[in-house]
Parts: sequence; C-alpha cells; structure tokens
Amino acid sequence: MAISTNGKGSTAGSTPRCIALVGPFGSGKTSLLEAVLARTDKVARQGSVADGNTVGDASPEARAHGMSVEVNIADAEYLGDRFIFVDCPGSVEFLSEMDGALSGADLAVVVAEDDERKVPALQLILKALEARAIPRVLFLNKIDKSTRRVHDVLNVLQPASSVPLVLRQIPIWEDGQATGFIDLALERAHVYHEKEPSTQIDMSDEDRTREHEARFTMLEHLADHDDDLMEALLEDIAPDRDQVFADLVNEMQDGLICPVFFGSAEHGNGVSRLLKALRHETPGVDLLSRRVMDTEQRAVLQVLKTLHTQHGGKLSVARILDGQVSDGDSLFLNGGDEVKVSGLFSVFGQTASKIATAGKGDLVALGRLDDVKTGDLLSLDQGELTNLQDADKRSPVLATAIAAAERKDEVRLSAALAKLIEEDPSLTISQNQTTAETLLAGQGEMHLRVAQERLAGKYGLNVAAHTPHVPYSETIRTKTKVRGRHKKQSGGHGQFGDVVLEIAPLPRGEGLQFTDTITGGVVPKQYIPSVKDGVMEALGKGNFGFPVVDISVCLTDGSYHSVDSSDQAFKMAGILAIRDGLPDCKPVLLEPIHKVVISCPNDATAKVNAIVSARRGQLLGFDARPNWPGWDEVQALMPEAEIGDLIIELRSATAGVASYTTEFDHMAELSGKAADQALQKSGKQAA
Repeated sequence: MAISTNGKGSTAGSTPRCIALVGPFGSGKTSLLEAVLARTDKVARQGSVADGNTVGDASPEARAHGMSVEVNIADAEYLGDRFIFVDCPGSVEFLSEMDGALSGADLAVVVAEDDERKVPALQLILKALEARAIPRVLFLNKIDKSTRRVHDVLNVLQPASSVPLVLRQIPIWEDGQATGFIDLALERAHVYHEKEPSTQIDMSDEDRTREHEARFTMLEHLADHDDDLMEALLEDIAPDRDQVFADLVNEMQDGLICPVFFGSAEHGNGVSRLLKALRHETPGVDLLSRRVMDTEQRAVLQVLKTLHTQHGGKLSVARILDGQVSDGDSLFLNGGDEVKVSGLFSVFGQTASKIATAGKGDLVALGRLDDVKTGDLLSLDQGELTNLQDADKRSPVLATAIAAAERKDEVRLSAALAKLIEEDPSLTISQNQTTAETLLAGQGEMHLRVAQERLAGKYGLNVAAHTPHVPYSETIRTKTKVRGRHKKQSGGHGQFGDVVLEIAPLPRGEGLQFTDTITGGVVPKQYIPSVKDGVMEALGKGNFGFPVVDISVCLTDGSYHSVDSSDQAFKMAGILAIRDGLPDCKPVLLEPIHKVVISCPNDATAKVNAIVSARRGQLLGFDARPNWPGWDEVQALMPEAEIGDLIIELRSATAGVASYTTEFDHMAELSGKAADQALQKSGKQAA
C-alpha cells in the first residue's frame, strides 16, 4: 500500500462506521468499492479493474497482477452517515492483510458469487469473521451472470457458513436476466438502472406469490431466536414490520444469521439497497471496543496496519475507539511507554491527507510512531492494556533464499526486509546457519513475488533469489582407529603434531562428542584443546561436504616434538585424522524429516494423500478438522526436500485453499538414488 501524503482531510459530522469488504479472490470486492464511491459521489465516475482506474488496487504490484495484494481504504458519506470502507484481498496468500483490517471493522460485507469452486475459499473468510465475532452480511455479486435460482445458489454457499444465510431479497427475472429485486423486509419491488439507483415498481401476481414464500422462509429463520415471532407465525398473524427489522438487526449483530443481498457491482445494481442496510444495521464503534478490549480499559486506538512511505516515513494506520486524537498528542503503549504523534492523516486510496484532529470511529494514519507495531492498543493514559482479539499469526508455507544482487547493498537489504516484515507480519526472515542462507518465507508464490517487487520498486534493491538448500548432514555407521600426523620442515622451527583418534557413531540426535584418554603425556595437555579444534573444524564438512553429526571422537595416543610441536600443528593433525578416517566409517547422508499437518476440504483428501505419498511422505492418518465442517487434517512425516514447493501442488488440488504447518521431527538416513539426487542438487559429491 504505497501512500503519498498531501492535501487536506475531509470533514463530516457523524461518527463513522468501518466496513470491511471481504470475499474470495475475483468475487468483485474492488468493483463494489468503486460502485459505492460512485453512488455516494465520492468519485465522479465508476472505474473498473480491467481499465486499471479504480481507487483500490492502485499500487504498482496490484496493477501489474490485476489483483488485490493489500488493503485499500476509502471513506464515503451516504444520507448523512459516514462510512470507512476497507477493501481486503481475497487471495489466500494475502489474507493476513484481511486479518489486520478485521480488528477494526464494525461489520463485514462478504462478497461472493455463483461459483461452487470458490466455496472453500468463502469458508476460510467466514471462519475468520466467526472467530472474531464480526457481524456480517453477504452480497451475492454478479447476479447478472448467474444461471441458477438464488435459492439454489444459497444452497451451494450455505456449507461455508456456520450460521444460516438468510435472503433479504429475491430477484425479479425477465428473459432469464435479473432486472430488479423484491425487498423481503419492506415487501417492495424495485427495478435496476445501469449505475443509477433503482426505482420502485408494482409487483406482479406471480412475484407477489414468490415474495410471500421467500418472506415466510426469512421469518422462520428469525423466529428460531424470537419466541414471540414464532408464536405469531404459528397463529398465522402478520408480524409487525418494526419487529421484523429489529430481529434482522439484532440477530445479524449477534452473529446468529448472515443476511444476503445481491446485485452487480460492475453495473452498480443493488448498491443503494446495500448502503441503506449498512446505514440502519451496522453497529457503532462501541460494540467493536467491547469486542477487542477489556471494558474496564480505555484504549484510544487500535493499530491495524503499518506502512513505510517513501517521503512520509512510517505510518501506523489505526481505528480510534474512543475520544479524540490530535497531531502532537502523547499516547501510551501497554506498560506505559510513551510515543508522540508526529503527523495525523486521513487515508483515501493511495493518498494520505493531513488533518489536525480525528475523533471516535475515525480510521487514521499516525506518523513516526517508531515503537508501535500492528495490533497494538494505544491509550491516552498510562496502564496495562489487554487485546482480547489477538489473531493467530499465519504460518509461512513457502520460502526463498534471498541475497542482495550487489554486495554493497547488503545493509540496505536488511533494513528493507525489516520494513517489509513490519508492514506484513505474515512474511518472516530467518537465517539458516547450516546453509548460510537468508530465507524469506511467506504465504505462497505470489506473496513472495510481490515482496521482491516491492524491494525493487519501493527500495530500489535488486535481489537474487533461489530455492533454499536443504540442510543435509551426515553421520557414520561403523567405527575406526586412525592416525593423523602433521610434519613439516622448512628451515628454522618445523611443525610436528601426531595423534591417534578412535572414531565411532553415536545414537541419532546425540550430536558431537570429543574425549581423550591420554596418559603419560604422549600428547601434552596444552595441545589437547587444539586437537579438539581441528576435529570439530573437520567435522564441519564431512565425506559428502555436509556437517557430520552423531559421532564420538576419542584422542587415545600420539607423540610430540619438544621444539617443533605447536597448537597449530596438533590442530592440523586432528583435521588430517578426521579426513582420513571418515571414509572408512561407512558415511551416510542424513536428511531432515518434518511432521506436517495439512488442512484441506475433505473432497480433496484423497488427492492430498496421493501428493504426500508421491513426495516420499509417510502418511500417519487423517481426521476431521476441529470445528471446520467439510474439512480434514492430514498428518504425515515428510522429508524437508519434498516440502519446499509442496504448497503449490496442494493448492492446485484444493481450489487454492489448502494450508499446512510443519515442524522438525528427526534426521533420517538417505541412500541410493535419492541420496545421489540430493548430492547432485546440492552440487556435492563424495570426497
């Protein structure tokens, strides 16, 4: 999210409410935001994603890939009420952007479409909303392209939601096209107009019959949580309209139902009715405050996103939960550390406009809060703050080894990577000591590609990236006894060191062990540490070129020269002994094995099992994923060498929704063809 800072902030009176636009990739969230901005006269003309002229998705990376890769923020006013819309990426690789935005949302509009292939992705998003107890409505987009009855579409989508999807509208059909809608709460019919508000029309007798049936179904869902309404339905008494609206609002806000609206964002259809529902039914920021913090606390802001701008420095995007914040104010972190606001901005698309003051409900960017990170609560008072809504961090599923293309840029790269991770906590940086590589890990292939594009475009850094090397090691199967002698004479004092070592294997996981049984001073005591140094150095690169593990080395004998012996000579003797002795110990390659838990829709479990088996994995079994209807968890032991690009194949087999967690389990021997291939890939060969 590239932000430029300029201009003036907006001024509107009412407390704004924050709406998160979420949904599967390609469902039309950015188009819906554009339609809302056009309908509220915030933009002069509705742009389109295809034309690349939308307020959202305006960053170079989003434009290049034709998809949302970050949250986009825009405010609008409708009939005197202020709204802040946060358009969230739908790709599973960028859902961490959604996670941060949801922490500050009063309500979520879930944008979906008539595509059963996207139901698993829809379930991922609905689960995230349910876990945070965020009220939600569903906007069934692209109704103009749907080929099924809306009830049938809901039957397809319902498995993704743990609460009923309740129709608030039914379409009016003409020649197979949805030309309007009937509002089931107001019992009114409307006809669409291209990118204009709909107009009310009289219902035909056929549509009146359909409306009665659909409305009764809606009321039955509401009556599940309202005994008075249930009694009225049983006695065939028409319920009071105010009671119906009250139930719709209360049950939606309590997370008992998910109301469903529909339309076409591309054509601006259904937008006004959605806005009216948001105006009357979206809870205020007080409900959010109770959701995210202890009611005894008085947090002022919750940080949703961190940005590093080229000219304005660090910006912390935050929702004001209570009170008022001004440029120059002092704020306090949990525990009492003080930070000072240095610049206050409102955000619209790619522009941050400077403002002097912001109040309750506003979403603002605060400048140069260096010690503040995404997810922090800030207060005007010192004291302890506890965030009740901390989200689990998404585990990385793909890594690339990364380095500056030019050596002179190494320091700049480290600083840029630190900023990238601060902006996107779902990226991680680690150092593999065995392979001497810096690893950038993230949520998938596109996620890592965008990160590298930002390094180039935003920070002017060209990087070299490659598939990470597997941290193989090696050990031995048998023991041996070997002498190592270093003797050199080149005028003056020479060099002399002579050692006898017993080399033997240790049980797996025991590491390295060095001992000595020297008696009689055949190797003077002061030289024994040097022998150990040489042994350890030699074990750092064994017969196959990898570190040697699970081995014991015992210094049993040797000799020395009173003049020519030295620490360096005995170190070299230790090195030579190990190099000569290892080939006689039947060296074997070891590869790291990980415990992997794969989450996938159960209709893809058989495919996932086949993928694991084809990658030399040992299936341990699978079971239903807890609290995820229709999903399984597959457990397996897999070589690390086979996990590298596993996520790409898994997502191809699961409509893009599979994920996994992994942890190191043990090292296992690798021999035969697999070992030859591993050595070839690593550019190694037996010594």
